[in-house]
Amino acid sequence: MGYKCTRCKQKVEIDYEYTGIRCPYCGHRILVKERPTTIKPIKAE
Repeated sequence: MGYKCTRCKQKVEIDYEYTGIRCPYCGHRILVKERPTTIKPIKAE
């Protein structure tokens, strides 16, 4: 699952067993999930 660091804006892949929740580039602990850029059409009723 892809994440993005809020401090350095680098894309990060997390390995929970080995590194925990931390950016490997800057060490920051706040990461956000990357959202898809596609728009899902929904029919209104």
